[in-house]
Amino acid sequence: METEKTDVVIVGTGASGLFAALHVPRDKKMLMITKDDVENSDSFLAQGGICVLHDENDYDSFMEDTLKAGHYENRRESVDIMIRSSRRIIDELVGYGVDFARKADGSFDYTREGCHSRPRILFHKDITGKEITSRLLAAVRELPNVTICDYTTMVDILADGNTCLGILAREKDGAYRAIEAGNTILASGGIGGLYDHSTNFPHLTGDALAIAMRHGIALENIDYVQIHPTSLYSSRPGRSFLISESVRGEGAK
Repeated sequence: METEKTDVVIVGTGASGLFAALHVPRDKKMLMITKDDVENSDSFLAQGGICVLHDENDYDSFMEDTLKAGHYENRRESVDIMIRSSRRIIDELVGYGVDFARKADGSFDYTREGCHSRPRILFHKDITGKEITSRLLAAVRELPNVTICDYTTMVDILADGNTCLGILAREKDGAYRAIEAGNTILASGGIGGLYDHSTNFPHLTGDALAIAMRHGIALENIDYVQIHPTSLYSSRPGRSFLISESVRGEGAK
């Protein structure tokens, strides 16, 4: 079995994995793996948009809208981080070339989505996820310290006691490779592919969650599964066409 070493291994090439890669120091060697084609992540499928704080006067409303949507079971500290960092994140995404919709005067054009009491959603047509993720992917591909391996599946983590030493992966041809890494980042998506009917890609089967459970790694709120409420009806199992949340935000029933 092939064994290789890297400073950082990132499992997943969706928005979170790519964003993480862009924030790892450039002197660190990185290896990113993805279970399928690099563009077959749910991050590419997202349509509606991304919420952002207008200004300090918008904070209380943004917080209340988010807590209400989460039935007030949210961790307030996490919501606070999301809200207060949102403008900086948007500025960073724009820096990577993300083309959010704008008005004639050049200012951002905001729309509404479910549970938001005012328009605070930035979007790009109805393919916001594709616009964001493709721009992040292009930026990562320009990094000389990053290697991306597609059709490579994590099957286990390498561990010594309570220390993660990397991952064990299986390639498309069935060959196994051990990847030793100083840091391991799991950004491998959810469990939508386990359902007969889903708007997710079928290969998203919660592998990282299962591996974490097997190794006794603490997980939180894994019974909280977000089900997208609107899709094109299909009687056949598999991925259904997603109808954007922004449709409801604009008043559709």
